[in-house]
Amino acid sequence: MASSIGIMDSAYFVGRNEILSWINERLRLNLSRIEEAASGAVQCQLIDMTYPGAVPMHKVNFDAKTEYDMIQNYKILQEVFNKLKIEKHIEVTRLVKGRPLDNLELLQWLKRYCDSVNGGIINENYNPVERRDRGGKDRSLRCSLRSSKTNITNNTGSGNTVSSNRTSGAKQFRSSGAVGGANFSAEIQALSKEITELKLANDVLEKERDFYFGKLRDIEIICQAPDVEDTPASIAIKKILYADDPEESALDEAQGYLDQTMNAAKAEAEIED
Repeated sequence: MASSIGIMDSAYFVGRNEILSWINERLRLNLSRIEEAASGAVQCQLIDMTYPGAVPMHKVNFDAKTEYDMIQNYKILQEVFNKLKIEKHIEVTRLVKGRPLDNLELLQWLKRYCDSVNGGIINENYNPVERRDRGGKDRSLRCSLRSSKTNITNNTGSGNTVSSNRTSGAKQFRSSGAVGGANFSAEIQALSKEITELKLANDVLEKERDFYFGKLRDIEIICQAPDVEDTPASIAIKKILYADDPEESALDEAQGYLDQTMNAAKAEAEIED
């Protein structure tokens, strides 16, 4: 099911307002912007709503603000996808940047997938607020226990040992800091330059993608016009646009359809003559 949702599927033409309304209604949230779902927590709960109990909601962090915390949410989502045999790769590095288009595409895909599983019907037995609250309580409890264990371990140690470790650590830091400082600075500059170059290259690729996607959309609109929708050429073009197998070209199928149609028309014309 997941692999059959191609780039030209109608799912990707659902507007952001409809997506936000769908999320808010299903999960009892109050999102006003697509970027607010960039943490991955909403996506996790949408799958949990579709497959109740499949997502370990106690691990999902709805308060994620840093990229590190967001990545953990997407790891959970990808693991659930793998467990449910959902063939969908998540572009985590792009989603955590909060870019509206990237996040909108994933949410459009999720709506299409979830609706195909449950028929677009709300599961009345699923309580999204309770699932979120329970997850938050379990997460807070685990953090509290870890903190308590750390304090107990520190308090039972010897004061002299702590003082000795601090002195030793300070000496090691001073001796190694001068030697490694220059190397670290040069490495950071090199990495920063590489990151900048990658961002520029990524921006170019995104603009190119949007450009060609717009061209494909224009072609689809023309092919859907009532006057030409049922013509052989339009049907052949749509066979290419809606092909969902990335490994095979649909050109041969479209060309075969055109040849068959043209031959049939030619034969009919000969009979009439």
